[in-house]
Amino acid sequence: MKTYVSTLMLMAVLIFAATAAQADEVVLIVNPANPLSEMTLKNVKKIYLGKNKFFPGGGKVIPADQPEKSTVRKIFYEVMIGKSASRLKAYWSKRIFTGKGTPPIVKKGDEAMLAWVAEQPLALGYVYRNSVNDSVKVLNLK
Repeated sequence: MKTYVSTLMLMAVLIFAATAAQADEVVLIVNPANPLSEMTLKNVKKIYLGKNKFFPGGGKVIPADQPEKSTVRKIFYEVMIGKSASRLKAYWSKRIFTGKGTPPIVKKGDEAMLAWVAEQPLALGYVYRNSVNDSVKVLNLK
C-alpha cells in the first residue's frame, strides 16, 4: 500500500512538472505572411544581438523583446541566446556606446507582442507557447 501511494505521488509530481514545463516554453513567432517556417538558433542569436538585420534568405527583420523584468524574457535570453540579464545589459550598453547597434524594441507582454507581430510583416518576437493564437505563426528551431 505504501509503495502504491508513493507511486501515485511520484506520478502526480511528474505530471505537474511536465505541465509546468510546457506552460513555460518560449516560442519564436512571425507574421503569418512570412514565408519562413524554421530558423536556426544561430540566426536567432545574431538577430537578437543586433549582428544581423535580415531573416535567413533575405527580408529585413524587426525583432521585439518582452519587458526587461519579465520571466518570458529571462527564459528566452538564458535558454536561446545564452546571456543572463546582467550580461545582456552590459552587452547592449557597449554596443550602443560604440554606435554598433540598438537593442530590439520592447512590447508590453504576450498580448502586445502577438498583436504587433500580427500587424507587422517584418516582425520577429517571442511569447509563451500557451499564449499563441491564429494571428501569428510559430517558427521551428533547428
